[in-house]
Amino acid sequence: MNLPLFIARRYLFSKKSHNAINVISLVSVCGIAVATMAMVTALSVFNGFGTLIETTFSAFDPELKITPVKGKVFDYHTAAFNKALQNSDIDFISESLEDNVLFRFNDRQVPVLLKGVSEDFKYLTQMDRLIIDGAFRLREDVVDYATVGSGLAYTLGVRPGYVDPIEIFVPRRDVQVNLANPSAAFSQATVQVGGVFNLNQPQFDEQMAIVPIELARSLFRYSNEVSSLDIKLKEGVSVQKAKKVISQIIGNDYLVEDRFEQQKESYQMLQIEKWVTFFILSFILIIAAFNVVGPLSILIIEKKNDIRILKSMGANNKTISRIFLLEGWLISFSGIVSGIILGVGISFLQQKFGLLKLGGTPGAYMVDAYPVIVKFTDVFLTFLIVCIISFSTIVYPIHNLKKQLSLQAFN
Repeated sequence: MNLPLFIARRYLFSKKSHNAINVISLVSVCGIAVATMAMVTALSVFNGFGTLIETTFSAFDPELKITPVKGKVFDYHTAAFNKALQNSDIDFISESLEDNVLFRFNDRQVPVLLKGVSEDFKYLTQMDRLIIDGAFRLREDVVDYATVGSGLAYTLGVRPGYVDPIEIFVPRRDVQVNLANPSAAFSQATVQVGGVFNLNQPQFDEQMAIVPIELARSLFRYSNEVSSLDIKLKEGVSVQKAKKVISQIIGNDYLVEDRFEQQKESYQMLQIEKWVTFFILSFILIIAAFNVVGPLSILIIEKKNDIRILKSMGANNKTISRIFLLEGWLISFSGIVSGIILGVGISFLQQKFGLLKLGGTPGAYMVDAYPVIVKFTDVFLTFLIVCIISFSTIVYPIHNLKKQLSLQAFN
């Protein structure tokens, strides 16, 4: 039997002679438990938002995207690209050509990011999931269609089925402006609205319109150039492996980015917020952990007679120190375990029932309740950090106890 652990457990769960020690011990346990619970739930909420962002962008961003390191466009009809794109891991490829244009509908004018795409784009991004009005169409016979963001459609006052077309204006790259006839310096075209998409991302919903790449090339006066090549891989293929192989073949003049790298600013910001919150809660935990020092010090004073009896029975200073060290660890560990159980429990309740809402109006946000995902790595990291902080605070009273024992203060 482990004598120090047995006595420490008896001290923790037995009734003390002073009720104040019981209250202070309970407060210490509760303080550590609340701080631990807050860390688990906060990290789980950030995981939920991260997965939400990943899901949202994965509906629009390709698995791999090739762009030039320098310049806006490139021609991929080269031997290196032919070899790279013959990779058996690639399912299909979609061309994309982007630039800024001006949309005009009746008396409304809006600057727009025009994205010209090939027909495979609808399979790459599963556009049918994003369409809220009309349908995703690019070209039918001689009619070109534009699929516009919901915010852009609202600003222009357009929707699918309108007879009047949208006029597109873009400055010509190779023509100087003639003040006598400024309209000659612009390429012009018209499109009908085929559909309206909604991604719940302002940079897309309020600024983007998707058109056939043939129309985009005609407007921007390109022949075979593209802004990017969007790649969809076959099911089960490793994205990182395919990315490495393609990068090695096409060289350093081109970037091959996965979905995380395409939206790295959003992911990096979310991760920074997550870990800043974690460190702030860690400082709060340090304060809560120091509450263990009080009841442990008082308990040492209260148990002076027990210490004398133990010494008279042959217990050495190391054994007595271990009793109170384990007492402090039990107080801390009780708070840690309680906090993790509460944190995981609350997170699962939020995940299942959505108890904490984002707003009072249903449908105002992408999700009505805070998204939560519990990850074992975060729970383990929280457990590890809380253990280190809590157990470190016990060192001070135990050090004082050892000093008093060495000075024979309890004889």
